Amino acid sequence: MTENIPLLGACIDAASLPLHYEALADHKVLTGSPRPLVGMAVLAGLGDCEIGVWEIGPSTTTDVETDEVFLVLFGEATVKFDDGSAALGLKAGSLARLRRNARTTWHVTQTLRKVFCVSKTTEN
Repeated sequence: MTENIPLLGACIDAASLPLHYEALADHKVLTGSPRPLVGMAVLAGLGDCEIGVWEIGPSTTTDVETDEVFLVLFGEATVKFDDGSAALGLKAGSLARLRRNARTTWHVTQTLRKVFCVSKTTEN
């Protein structure tokens, strides 16, 4: 579930924004007990993109990515790619890009919060 928070003509503190939290699906969790919670809030749409805030606690998880650009607000993590691409070392201030269908493993050592912009287009 995501909540749409209007941004038009507004300014918010994304680092302290309340998020909606849900437990991550079991099949995505490699380590983390209890199951890590993932928080999210959708802030706005911009053309073909959805902009929001996302957070995950310390854990090791897997994912299949979508086209996304994000800025880390706080926390630390390493993202490894199954195809052998160079890993991403993430910390506050890191700006990164993920590509659709990339298979990743996220090793989050400190709760990580990011502002994201994802493509809503499903065509390759």
